[in-house]
Amino acid sequence: MQLDITTIIVIITTIVSISGFSRQQTIDDLIFYPPAVQRGQVFRFIGHGFIHADVFHLVFNMVALYSFGQVAEQAFTISCVFGSMGKVVYLLLYLSALVVASLPDYFKYKDSYHFKSLGASGAVSAVILATVIFFPKAPMGLLFLPIEIPGYLFAIIYIGVSVYLDRKGGGNINHGAHFWGAAYGVVFTIVCCLLFANAFDVYLNFTEQMKSSSAFSPLICDF
Repeated sequence: MQLDITTIIVIITTIVSISGFSRQQTIDDLIFYPPAVQRGQVFRFIGHGFIHADVFHLVFNMVALYSFGQVAEQAFTISCVFGSMGKVVYLLLYLSALVVASLPDYFKYKDSYHFKSLGASGAVSAVILATVIFFPKAPMGLLFLPIEIPGYLFAIIYIGVSVYLDRKGGGNINHGAHFWGAAYGVVFTIVCCLLFANAFDVYLNFTEQMKSSSAFSPLICDF
């Protein structure tokens, strides 16, 4: 059985995160800590995405990743989009989103010995918004809540709330990473489609999907 990229990421992240729950050294080795990055430990830009604060943090992120990631990954691998290179582009989206979503915190806290961050939220946000680019009316909602709304509305609310909570400050959740990951997911997907898609008009598909009465209409390909 061949596992998709999303499932592999979920499995690896779950194993490493569970290890971190009982072994503090795992957390210390991977957590995003700007002063350590300045000392050359640049792997922390990605490593922090494979550890989580607790079981709920892990489950929330991995359920979201599995739900939206499989849809995004399948869209990337459609022949008119990226075809056989789709999985590589999808993996690049996920890993680079971990880096990009952390850059603002790096520059803001590079001289701070108190700031630390962990979790896959930035990359998961990028995957969710990439899904919205392909299927803007796909039903989305928060974990454990039965209410679902179209993806484009979810994206607007998600980004708006993230910006508000980031400016408000307080708490242990890095809402800034949510915002930057989401924004990066949109930019990455659109730019890659414009530059490398085989026969796919990302703007035409978005407008046609918005006009459709179906939440998951077939992608509009230029064959």
